[in-house]
Amino acid sequence: MKTAFEEYKRIVDSIPDEIHKEVDMEMAVSNKIYELMQEKGLSKAEFARAVGKRPCEITKWLSGQHNFTLATLAMLSSFFGQPIITVG
Repeated sequence: MKTAFEEYKRIVDSIPDEIHKEVDMEMAVSNKIYELMQEKGLSKAEFARAVGKRPCEITKWLSGQHNFTLATLAMLSSFFGQPIITVG
């Protein structure tokens, strides 16, 4: 009989590598935005007002489940005065 951990590991191991990388990138972007918000002392509501978004959208951004466009990443990089992501 398989243990719950063995079954979990089998399921996780079956996920394609590109999906793991995508999730890692999504979480890294969310974490970076959160860090920069903290550095500026911005609440979700303040940040939302500053970038012209609704607070619920900021919540989605911070959840790690938002598929950011390059335009949004560029806007955020400009807002914070530093890159959200780097390519290279």
